[in-house]
Amino acid sequence: MADRPLIILAGGGTGGHLYPGVAVAQELCAAGDRQATVLFLCTEREIDRVILEPTGFEFLPQPIVPPVRSINGLVRFWKSWRETKDVVRKVLRDRKPFAVLGLGGYAAGMAVKQAALKGIPTAILNPDAIPGKANQYLLRSVQAVCCQFDATAQYVSRDQRSKLITTGCPIRGDILHRPSREEAAARLMVEPNLQTLLVTGASQGAKTINEAVPEMLKSVTLRGWQVLHLAGRDHGDAVRTEYRELGLSARVIDFTPAMADVWAVADLAISRSGASSCAELTACGVPSILLPYPFHKDLHQKANARVLADAGAAVLMDDQRDRRKNAEMLRPVVESLLYDMPKRQAMAAAALKLGRPNAAAAVAAKITQIIDAGR
Repeated sequence: MADRPLIILAGGGTGGHLYPGVAVAQELCAAGDRQATVLFLCTEREIDRVILEPTGFEFLPQPIVPPVRSINGLVRFWKSWRETKDVVRKVLRDRKPFAVLGLGGYAAGMAVKQAALKGIPTAILNPDAIPGKANQYLLRSVQAVCCQFDATAQYVSRDQRSKLITTGCPIRGDILHRPSREEAAARLMVEPNLQTLLVTGASQGAKTINEAVPEMLKSVTLRGWQVLHLAGRDHGDAVRTEYRELGLSARVIDFTPAMADVWAVADLAISRSGASSCAELTACGVPSILLPYPFHKDLHQKANARVLADAGAAVLMDDQRDRRKNAEMLRPVVESLLYDMPKRQAMAAAALKLGRPNAAAAVAAKITQIIDAGR
């Protein structure tokens, strides 16, 4: 292990940042003459440990916390920023990485910036159509920006566009090699012979979707269908209670890392449109109804969803932030798709056409390229 090049992957705090990183790490560490070793610089959030510990990859939590617009919040952020700088500088000095890949978000900034200042090759993943604040900050410092969508070019300055490469958003190998429907259904405790309406707000859940879908389903006939609802780590009990009080049958799971099983049984999805969700929907060919997260100033999830909707792979709907309004909006769309198989099949084909299942390998290859260029 000592003679393998070390690659640092910096970022965390959500599955959306970490899962693509895990996929790239798996590619970098695969057998071959360019085999590397990987260190994740993540956050202290519990979700990071839950995701990274089972992978066997080395990880080091950074003290960084997200900025909050209050005096105490900004003071706490500034203190964590200074502490994180010390941690990162020590890691770069002691471990001498060959490259640093930023996974997006506030936890990527320090490692990428400090590495760039030291002349270490750097790149960032930009899986959302619109670059987030951290990636906007880092664009000028890196050699390459690995994007999920061609549309990202319209959101960056002309002088930065030469750095963009459309690789797709990396997804884990187990999702690309999904189990049989029967095996997945058995593990998820759902019926393999029923079609499955998947409801998901990604790893953290989506409160407005969690509230709207049971309300909508109480007046929808689910003939031949079942509901698999991924509620999010802190929302499972409330969602289970909601279905029970409405007299509805649904399999509610708080959180599962086994998304390969989930996609193996999904026939139609109601979902947020985070970058990883879009990548998995398209790679797996699942037709979807997308309700982008409505509370971000730049509405970047809406830009993601628009790419899928324009291609015919999804229906884009604006989250009304209200339980009943969302339920009323969803009802006719869900009802029409549940019993229109040709429409769902056309959407699935369009999703597959958008998918880039080899994204992790493409990103790993780009990292190797910038290392070689730097040497």
